[in-house]
Amino acid sequence: MRQALVLVLVLALLLAGPAAAQPAQGPVLRPGIGEADPRRPVNLEDAPWRALARVQLEIGGRCTGALIGPRQMLTAAHCLVAPRSRAFVQPGTIHVLLGYDRGAARGHARAIAYRTGPGFDPARGGPASSDWAILTLDAPLGTPDRILPLLPATPAPRAPLMLGGYQQDRPEVILADTACRLIGRSSDGPRTMLIHDCAGTRGSSGAPLLSRGPDSAWAIAGIASRVAGAAALGAAVPAAAIRP
Repeated sequence: MRQALVLVLVLALLLAGPAAAQPAQGPVLRPGIGEADPRRPVNLEDAPWRALARVQLEIGGRCTGALIGPRQMLTAAHCLVAPRSRAFVQPGTIHVLLGYDRGAARGHARAIAYRTGPGFDPARGGPASSDWAILTLDAPLGTPDRILPLLPATPAPRAPLMLGGYQQDRPEVILADTACRLIGRSSDGPRTMLIHDCAGTRGSSGAPLLSRGPDSAWAIAGIASRVAGAAALGAAVPAAAIRP
């Protein structure tokens, strides 16, 4: 309980928004990354990256998503909120670009419907534990080798993880941290979030937090939801809380 409380307090401070101004000569600390940057481009033909897509809105804005079925794309609910009205956008204005890389994509589809985590309020962007959405697509993009399963149980603390997505500073390619770990869980009553030290800035929202499953194949342990203000630290919705 004490460890969970510490994680909650630390994450609350880091995710509270823009930090105070940094010293003029100090290092550049990017949200979700910090000073050092372990992210690298990945081969989109390799597993598990071939399951990822860029999710973008016609009104602007982009996130990352992962195929969990032939016509099902998992992403973050807050990625579907119009920045001005703070309301959900219409499904038909959401585009999914599978395997997008510098202007080219392996496949394209539009959403025809979607559902979000229970109680997610677009006006306030929460609760974080409900920050997930499943898009139903108008075309099947998910061949068997491009679909990622959801882990039914949370990996143990310190379990190896990977996180990659179409991020704010390099939105044309997938950048991934392939050597990060699960720190633990934060709990607020029945709600739980996974806390990890994977580097990923804005745009990585909706990306799958990847872990090895019982069969050693890659699977989704959670969905990236929040990033820290100036460090490689973030929070993800556990896959076990998502209902396909």
